[in-house]
Amino acid sequence: MSSAWDKERKFEIEKVSPIWLITALCVVPFAVYFLLNFLNPLIHRLTAMTISEIYVYPIKSLRGVKVTEALGTKRGFKHDRTFLLLQITPEGHKNMAVSRQPEMTQFFQEITGYNSPDGSLRVTFRAFGDTSKQKSITIPLNPDTAKLSPYEVTMHNSPTSAFKMPQSYDDWFTSCFGYDVILVYLGANTRAVLFEDMQPSTPDPLTRFLHDYIPFTSKWVNSLMGLTQDEQWRISFADCAPYLIVSQTSLEDVSSRLPEGEEMDVTKFRPNIVIKGAWDAYQEDYWGKVTINNDVEIVMAHNCVRCKSINIDYETGKPGEGPKGEVLKRLQKDRRVDVGAKWSPVFGRYSFWDLKRGDKIVRIGDRINVKKVNDGYTVWSWPGLA
Repeated sequence: MSSAWDKERKFEIEKVSPIWLITALCVVPFAVYFLLNFLNPLIHRLTAMTISEIYVYPIKSLRGVKVTEALGTKRGFKHDRTFLLLQITPEGHKNMAVSRQPEMTQFFQEITGYNSPDGSLRVTFRAFGDTSKQKSITIPLNPDTAKLSPYEVTMHNSPTSAFKMPQSYDDWFTSCFGYDVILVYLGANTRAVLFEDMQPSTPDPLTRFLHDYIPFTSKWVNSLMGLTQDEQWRISFADCAPYLIVSQTSLEDVSSRLPEGEEMDVTKFRPNIVIKGAWDAYQEDYWGKVTINNDVEIVMAHNCVRCKSINIDYETGKPGEGPKGEVLKRLQKDRRVDVGAKWSPVFGRYSFWDLKRGDKIVRIGDRINVKKVNDGYTVWSWPGLA
């Protein structure tokens, strides 16, 4: 027999209008959704992460040098991608890259005297995994450009002047590759960053006229236009940005796409900085800015869209076989998230040193915090490169 309390409770429930129940069912999910959207940036900012790996690539596209610390500058880490190999052709030369010349993975680099004016780079060629045939050469990290001939290079539509290294280095690399190759050095030169959203504002006609036709006003006009050399985004022989930052958590997701027991080699993604401690894979897709030790600010401007270079077998210097040769395809299933390069999967972020900050030593173990979270994905905008 029901008690008086049960009868009263039943009466109260029956009084609840179905309209309120329907309203609750509609409103509560939206409330939870907006609450999560509100908390998400906060979670990003409060996530304490650290730098787990640092890489420098003195000669672009050869094996990276893993270091415990590096000098960070607005142009990139010191000695990073300051040399470039070019294949000589009947038409002139072609820029070399792992995606087109996978044999570049057979060259190992080692730095001696990183901070010394007399520092050197030792390059060892391991002939397609055969250590019995390896040979080495030593190259100065800081060549005297006064003794070198100028050489013009264009990479991804961004030209620069460089310096041709002495013939002896060309001969050594040519003997390793089996075709004519030359080595060039960037020196103090830099390349322009061509991302459309990172260009100085367009000047009005009068300002442009003064800049082009009245030379003594150039310095003042450049400053007015935001075109001073120190205030522009500039890069070395790096593809599109001074720094490439990737997440260890995202790397683990890539490894999960491979057969059990196989792990993705992070060096195939050519990072400068690997961050450990992100709470979710691909969380970095939305990062706009991060800080290092709450001191240095890094602008994470664009996604890094990937090519078939991540399919190369670094042990053999040839396209990978089986799952190792299908990494790009496996990422294409759900990582084509940049509408500006819709056919290419995204892994990592192209990043820039805050131009207002000075040079700083960056070390393994340094703390990383997210300072800015974007509302959505950034859109690839480098002209002619998608």
